[in-house]
Amino acid sequence: MPDWRSRLAVSWQDAGGVRQIVPVDSFSPTFTLGAEVLNSIEATHIGVVYTPSTITFSISVKAIGDSAAQLTTLALGGSRFDIILQETEHGTDWSFAKIVLSDCIITSAAPTNATIAGAPSSVFSGFSLSATVDPKSGESVTVR
Repeated sequence: MPDWRSRLAVSWQDAGGVRQIVPVDSFSPTFTLGAEVLNSIEATHIGVVYTPSTITFSISVKAIGDSAAQLTTLALGGSRFDIILQETEHGTDWSFAKIVLSDCIITSAAPTNATIAGAPSSVFSGFSLSATVDPKSGESVTVR
């Protein structure tokens, strides 16, 4: 059995201080770093035109406890939050020391049906206005 020393969490700040939702069952980010080949009448592939990058995600949480309710409240309020990697001092589970999707907004929520076996879950999708990645080896990168 693996001994996990890291986890993903949703973090935000309100009047009561910093709040967190853990655990996140699944997390699927998508980074679209758009680039298109520039062609001319005389030649092809003479350059590149960059388009703005987009960062979207899906988060799945069990609909037990208050995790799904807190994310639903963030979604309905249009509140911004961060998705963070929490790792212990001796964590080796990830190839990243830190990853943060900042200023996230939820654009849709889809709860699953309740069944006799197992807890229902909710999937929340949205986008992030910026991301910072700090690998354990190499240089940090920020996408805005």
